[in-house]
Amino acid sequence: MLLYRNFGKTNELVSVLGFGCMRLPLIGSDPTNIDEEKAISMLRYAIDAGVNYVDTAYPYHGTGFTHGGASEPFVAKALKDGYRERVKLATKLPSWLIKTRADMDKYLNEQLARLETDSIDFYLVHSLNGGTWPVLKEAGISEFLDQAIKDGRIKYAGFSFHDQAELFKEIVDYYDWSFCQIQYNYLDEDYQAGKEGLEYAASKGLGIAIMEPLRGGNITNLPQAAIDILDQAEVKRTPAEWALRWVWNHSEVSVVLSGMTTMEQVVENVKVAQAAQAHSLNAKELGLIDAVKNVFQERIKVNCTGCSYCMPCPAGINIPTCFSMYNDHWVFDGTPAAKERYTILSKLAAPASKCVECGKCESHCPQGITIREELKNVTALFE
Repeated sequence: MLLYRNFGKTNELVSVLGFGCMRLPLIGSDPTNIDEEKAISMLRYAIDAGVNYVDTAYPYHGTGFTHGGASEPFVAKALKDGYRERVKLATKLPSWLIKTRADMDKYLNEQLARLETDSIDFYLVHSLNGGTWPVLKEAGISEFLDQAIKDGRIKYAGFSFHDQAELFKEIVDYYDWSFCQIQYNYLDEDYQAGKEGLEYAASKGLGIAIMEPLRGGNITNLPQAAIDILDQAEVKRTPAEWALRWVWNHSEVSVVLSGMTTMEQVVENVKVAQAAQAHSLNAKELGLIDAVKNVFQERIKVNCTGCSYCMPCPAGINIPTCFSMYNDHWVFDGTPAAKERYTILSKLAAPASKCVECGKCESHCPQGITIREELKNVTALFE
């Protein structure tokens, strides 16, 4: 049986596993062409198993950040036949498109129509950082959220965050938020909001949703040195289970979002979520994860989660894939497979050397990566 936790001051019970609709299966390589038959089966399997938190956003499964992607309309279709009534639906205001108070209503109303619902349970201001936050304050974000709650278009207001811990605390204290969403995994304990932000938000009564628990899947592919460490454990678990259990071990966490791409991932995550008690990992197990963390930290060169916020690149470079292959080279002991994959990629998309250094990608990167410089490193290694 799936486990549930209290979602902060909302007093709603949410499943410890949430279904993130950002990495759904595709037909071909077009991010807007969701394989709806597979994806609907996956989402409904999860809901039938007890998952009641479904997370999407305005740009997910789109080709850029100025128009709505395919994820929200897909979710509307998947939640027909009585499934909408069985879940808490979360989506997000595209903060980077907001310039005026009227913009906020415009996008919320558009999202309600795209999702074919009269009310959104958990509405987040998306991807807050030092660039978007001052604009939103000036435009009247507090008044907007108050009004949207009052007129019933949203039930609870929250925000997702990609910046430093001090700004996170400022935002927490600015408005009477019900919940927040932060990036957290065993590699990112001290990154962005991190553990400091997790504990601060919990102390203020906020429900806490966690994104990137597997760091875009990167910490499911362990180097041999890390595998050898986890083999010392008395209880055998997959790398994904170790990573998820580490996040769920924190009592401050309410729900962990996983962007699942295959039914196999859904089945495994649902199974793991049935034993996701807080404080259930013992000291030896936590020590093993710390040792794995050290292996990764010594090897990872680019802190990319594969979120694709940097895409599309005007020069045609597949930036996340370039960084994935670059990291693979270093993490997996210089495996020749990384360069082989890069050679294939260079025939399908522009190589890293085609970067024109426009900087558009860096303005959207939630990890703050100096993408232009890192692409030069990719070029030096592979080309």
